[in-house]
Amino acid sequence: MQTRLAPFPLLRPLPPAAAPRGAQADAAQTLLGPCDLKLVEQLFDQLPDVVFFAKDLQARYVALNHSLVRRSGQRSKQALLGRTAAQLFPGAMGETFLAQDRNVIKSGKPIHRYLELHVYANREPGWCLTQKLPLHDPQGAVVGVAGISRDLGLPDRNNPVYPQVAEVAEQLRRNFSEPLQLTELARGAGLSLDRLERLFQRIFEITPREMLLQARLDAARALLENEPRLSVAAIAAQCGYSDHSAFTRQFRATTSLTPSQYRALVVQRAAA
Repeated sequence: MQTRLAPFPLLRPLPPAAAPRGAQADAAQTLLGPCDLKLVEQLFDQLPDVVFFAKDLQARYVALNHSLVRRSGQRSKQALLGRTAAQLFPGAMGETFLAQDRNVIKSGKPIHRYLELHVYANREPGWCLTQKLPLHDPQGAVVGVAGISRDLGLPDRNNPVYPQVAEVAEQLRRNFSEPLQLTELARGAGLSLDRLERLFQRIFEITPREMLLQARLDAARALLENEPRLSVAAIAAQCGYSDHSAFTRQFRATTSLTPSQYRALVVQRAAA
């Protein structure tokens, strides 16, 4: 007999004012009822560039896809069930994921499009966009958290609007150490800033500001790994940060480590 996970309420029922009326009501109630996580797992198992998970009130895994198994270095889903992110991912990265989970559970507020470093399938750090939502029971109480982390892929070069934003993207990547003004870059491309941001999300899946952040922090990681004599303040300046503390806050928010901690970890791994 096939083992099935117990039903888990993934979606909170619509409030009365928003509930559909008439013939659509029964269908809506079916869609909004308890959902078998085994079916959801099977869908996300087909997406190798997406991590899927659902967790209980203690932020312990109750459902996940194969992509998460591979990235955690484990061999089976069973090895992850009942454990927290801090027990699976090393150091501050796992602690940060766990803190996110607990915050969503406690506040009941979702996390949308959060750009952060995750672990790719090759066990190397890579950029992803994370979404986390609180899970509710039929009475509206929070009973857990579910989410996905999607790898940032290659840009859609076949999109007809790609040429309009390609030059701006190149300037962001090439001149990240300079005090760039996005309004001026948009004007140079013949676009309004709002239009540029919409096109960026369509082509690159991130905003111009997120691409600039990505370029600066990628450069900072490379310098921390390869230039041990450079101070953190000097690296911050080379990567476009006039404020050393702002650099440290942003670096920690995306890597889960301060620049000094990241450098120490690199040295530790090299010596192992």
